[in-house]
Amino acid sequence: MPRSGSRHPVRLRTMTRAFAATVAVALAALAVGASVEPANAATQNPVGAFDTASGGAGAVTVAGWTDDPSSAASSNSVTVTVGGTNAGTLRATGVRADVDRVRHVSGNHGFSGTLTTAKTGAQSVCVTAVNTGAGTDTNLGCKTVTITAANPVGAFDTASGGTGTVGVAGWTYDPSSAAASNSVTVTVGGVAVGTLQATGARADVDRAKHVSGDHGYSGSLTTSRSGAQSVCVTAVNTGAGSNTALGCKTVTITATGTAPAPVSGANVTTSPSGVAMPKGDVTSNGRVWKQAYAQDFTTPAAVGTVLSRYHDLSAYDGSRDTSGLGQYAPNKVLSVSGGELDFDLHSENGQPLVSTVVPDNYLPLTTGRVSVRYKTTKTPGYKFVGILWPEDDNWNEGEIDWPEADLGGTPRPASAIPGTYANGRMSFAPAVTKYAGSDTTGWHTATTEWDHGVVRFSWDGTLVDSVTNAVPTTAFRLTLQAETWIGEGAVPATATGHVDVDWVSIWK
Repeated sequence: MPRSGSRHPVRLRTMTRAFAATVAVALAALAVGASVEPANAATQNPVGAFDTASGGAGAVTVAGWTDDPSSAASSNSVTVTVGGTNAGTLRATGVRADVDRVRHVSGNHGFSGTLTTAKTGAQSVCVTAVNTGAGTDTNLGCKTVTITAANPVGAFDTASGGTGTVGVAGWTYDPSSAAASNSVTVTVGGVAVGTLQATGARADVDRAKHVSGDHGYSGSLTTSRSGAQSVCVTAVNTGAGSNTALGCKTVTITATGTAPAPVSGANVTTSPSGVAMPKGDVTSNGRVWKQAYAQDFTTPAAVGTVLSRYHDLSAYDGSRDTSGLGQYAPNKVLSVSGGELDFDLHSENGQPLVSTVVPDNYLPLTTGRVSVRYKTTKTPGYKFVGILWPEDDNWNEGEIDWPEADLGGTPRPASAIPGTYANGRMSFAPAVTKYAGSDTTGWHTATTEWDHGVVRFSWDGTLVDSVTNAVPTTAFRLTLQAETWIGEGAVPATATGHVDVDWVSIWK
């Protein structure tokens, strides 16, 4: 019989301690759930677990933990893919005491966050722990979630009221195309005043939302509202989904950018349009404007005789219009009857014929107030614009266009910014296009006030817009220009349009 001595009890105690240690580790793991059974636990590659995933509107939310044994007290990061496309990176900086306790490490190792994605429907979301020392990245697994279409997100940070203006700022992007810039619309007192593009750099947003590109919006928009007004901003959707209201703020707006003052009373004459031509000086926006020219077309003139009967009028003759499709032919287009100057826009032998009228023979203005009362037919192929143009024909000095629209369209104002000529083009203001309150098929009065530091545009006495960054400082002349439309194709061969001008008045 072999001698055993005391070796058996020693072996029993050793086995008991090993078993107890194994049980202790297993029980500790059960105490915090399966997530502490790390992927890659036996290597120097990062370890961790992908605990949860959920889908939302254009976004996924993930959570779990990770640490890299090469630097176990430090926080590493994870990358997240959705449907095989990289959605972003999250730092594991969240407190996970359960992980620290079981893993016998210190520091923060929990990750959680929401990442935007253009993917929709059922998608596989995968998480990879990023290696920080020796070794390689570790795949922590994948989960399937359902993602709905994304609406734009953002914030309305600030609003301020000015003199006939509101300033707004904030950020927005559309998760459907998170690297691209979308836009916002702005209302004042419930009335739309314009659109701003979110093209400003917002590194804070990119960092917090894990996106790239430019997403900041800011700008000043003109408004006819005054006093305390609610300013609201809406982010415009660019993909699947709908617009998102970013909220409202109340500002106080000073009412000094008012529309040019109408003229009434004794200083008017009768008119076929029902609104008489103003005569005499006008006080508007704190300035007394001295009348320099007035024409109400009371002398009849047949086609071909207008320029000989109205010696205060000049016109371009024989050259091409702006589009190159039309030919200036005042003696085939212009006539006066019934107190109206008529532009008969038509084609002869396939050639569209158009005309200009330059009132008061190129009267030079260095600031000025111009009112034109007119109407048009609704006719494809032609347009009408009142232009204040440089007297020396140097386009780089600027250009003021009001009113301007295809025949029967709704006019919009524009002013070229002096000094911006490049590659055959000019930059124009306002940045956000505004329109008159009606089309040109009825009688309307368009007034331009070109003052020092500001140009104002009104329609029947209502301010449409004003600009302060596109104000000429050299001598300009007024041209009434009926021509072929621009960039909209050929002029229909049978199209015949009319522009009727009741009166023109100019003040200095």
